[in-house]
Amino acid sequence: MKTVSILGSTGSVGRQTVALLAAHRERFRVRALVGGRNATLLAEQAKQLGAEQAVIRDPAGLATLEAALAGSGIAFDAGAEAVEAAASLAADWTMAAITGAAGLPATLAAIRRGGIIALANKEALVCAGEVMLEAVTAAGVCLLPVDSEHNAIFQALAEGNHGALEKIVLTASGGPFRTASLEEMARATPEAALRHPVWSMGAKISIDSATLMNKGLELIEAARLFSLPEQAIGVLIHPQAVVHGLAFYADGSVLAQLGAPDMQIPIAHALAWPERLRTSAPRLDLAELARLDFAEPDGVRFPALGLARQAIAAAGGAPAILSAANEVAVAAFLAGRIGFLDIVRVVDTVLQAMGAPAAPTLARVLALDAEARRRAEEFVGLPSPRLEGAALDGASWR
Repeated sequence: MKTVSILGSTGSVGRQTVALLAAHRERFRVRALVGGRNATLLAEQAKQLGAEQAVIRDPAGLATLEAALAGSGIAFDAGAEAVEAAASLAADWTMAAITGAAGLPATLAAIRRGGIIALANKEALVCAGEVMLEAVTAAGVCLLPVDSEHNAIFQALAEGNHGALEKIVLTASGGPFRTASLEEMARATPEAALRHPVWSMGAKISIDSATLMNKGLELIEAARLFSLPEQAIGVLIHPQAVVHGLAFYADGSVLAQLGAPDMQIPIAHALAWPERLRTSAPRLDLAELARLDFAEPDGVRFPALGLARQAIAAAGGAPAILSAANEVAVAAFLAGRIGFLDIVRVVDTVLQAMGAPAAPTLARVLALDAEARRRAEEFVGLPSPRLEGAALDGASWR
């Protein structure tokens, strides 16, 4: 039996991973489940899977977790140190799905321990790519991407042919404002931005999809994950959301991975790799689908992609600053403190203020993350007209 741990089991990806494990109990033994704040759900998952340990990151949930697991024989703990300790437990396979910079220490602990790391935490490579990749090399771990786009590229890369690769293309559904005008986007409410036309996701990533910042973060992640220059990574708007990634080769061949827009598929691929695991995901009916549409993204209405490309070029701590400022700006938009178009303006403003300082260690990455958040909080407190004056070409910080 393969031993597994899930870092972030109470989040969207974590819940789907738990469901797959529950459907294939005979193949897996669960070492540790780590949740954020939902101690009740964490306890239910631990009992369902017969986990050896359950850890809640928020210490306030410890009493609830203890009461829920009483008599189960499942060990429990709480707090940041306990999360890292759980991540360090020996396991054949670990799902790293704690979102944001909060997931960096645990992800790094799991990498240093070894085994297969299924990476669903974008921030690990976006914010701390240099640190994480050095740790991956040192530990000799196998890093498997779980994001649907990066998992698609992983599947489309013909083994031994990386040198013949010309470029890869990530697809984006376009989000709820794919055809909206700038005027309509300026008036967008959080409720409208959260109504993703294809995927069912958490609030933060749903807003990132609406701004296309999610695709910007994926550009950075892809550059690091597949060791490619920014120019070799394209983005296409694909509203049907069934082609998730494409690899273009020197002989003119294009290999693509297709599947229903269901996260079960990339999670199951990473969980069973190099084998395949049966899922309940819908099967594609290409005759019913009938057509596949693709278009270049509009850089004027969706400037987040341009900022991400500039962050790749600037290197250093620029990607970490971009990610941290974006988290604050998204939260401010959801709270009604800024407008939809202000999200990217805040990110650009923080990038201009901080530049691209070196980020060679996790401590430095976390310090830059904290400083970017502090500055973003200052900017989201400014009147909207101040933000509207922010440039979006990034010229002053590149």
